[in-house]
Amino acid sequence: MSISHQAGAPTFDDAARTVISEEDFGQAWEEITRWQGYAATPLHSLESLADTLGVGAVHYKHEGPRFGLGSFKALGGAYGAQCVLREELSRALGTEVSLADVRNGRWRSEISQRTLVSATDGNHGRSLAWGCERFGARCRIYIHAEVSSGREAAIRSFGATVERINGDYDESVAICREEAQANGWLVISDTSWEGYEDTPRAVMAGYGVMFREVYEQLPAAPSHLFVQGGVGGLAAAAAASSRQLWGGDAPRIIVVEPELAACLFASARSRAMTVVAIDSETIMAGLSCGEPSPLAWRVLESEVADYLTIADELVPPAMRLLARAENGDPVIEAGESAVAGLAALMACSRSRALRDAIGLSADSEVLLLGTEGVTDPQIFAEIMSAA
Repeated sequence: MSISHQAGAPTFDDAARTVISEEDFGQAWEEITRWQGYAATPLHSLESLADTLGVGAVHYKHEGPRFGLGSFKALGGAYGAQCVLREELSRALGTEVSLADVRNGRWRSEISQRTLVSATDGNHGRSLAWGCERFGARCRIYIHAEVSSGREAAIRSFGATVERINGDYDESVAICREEAQANGWLVISDTSWEGYEDTPRAVMAGYGVMFREVYEQLPAAPSHLFVQGGVGGLAAAAAASSRQLWGGDAPRIIVVEPELAACLFASARSRAMTVVAIDSETIMAGLSCGEPSPLAWRVLESEVADYLTIADELVPPAMRLLARAENGDPVIEAGESAVAGLAALMACSRSRALRDAIGLSADSEVLLLGTEGVTDPQIFAEIMSAA
């Protein structure tokens, strides 16, 4: 089956306000909106698609233009780096260093002696490398065997050292942690582990900028929000910020994952955080994660109503639909991971059982997160020419 559904068991406790607080989101908003080049990304209304799918509205948040980096990750990796540098310098210098100090280059000489590292499928590493170049830190990025050469080149373009390992994303995370500990480097990750939560929290707070923009772009809360899975960081930021911004009117949160990397789906099914093996890499490169972030899972188990997995075969048609815009909707060039929510919505709309399962009706207003633009032109061109 090309799509599968698993109901969540949300408790709607206080996790949406305590794991990532309103103060966390507010601080990220105040800082990131001061970065050079900041502009809110567009929210497109796909009116013809909504009519075709039998829903009231489809809103597509297009992150392709974000800081010229092509994805929402620009909000997280670079902001996480800025927060870590502030804390590191405050300890080392014995004085209070502000985020503005890091942004404005006040301690650039001291920052140049620090090395920031992370594992990535592509977009997070690009964001971190870009942030390190801006703030003056050294950067080292670990990629796994299946990361494309185009995404590797994009990371290197910001001066980062890139290490390619034999293995999958989760193995690259482990090697990154080991080598960082051995060399005194600073890890900037959007996934958490025991004793490591502050930085992932900052990264997720950075993602919250996207939802604050949506809040200001829409007159009212959507009824449904389809959000990509991965380790869960984006989904947790979506759930927490939506609850904080819209309160009781917050949308129904629906997490979408590749069937080849469905750790959150498996966690929802077992009602406990579950690790899955990545036996084959998905076309949705940014979502190829087998182990949830414990910090994110605390929010997801509290807020998420539904989990969907989709087959890779659903992705290229969704990309071509947006790019060709034959129905008269805006032309949108989106990457493979960006269309996960759209592909899931299209599949659900064709199934009465799935429409009923997720509460989809003719009155539904759906928000989709177009998390990346064309982050690998070669892969995009191949998909566009395939049919």
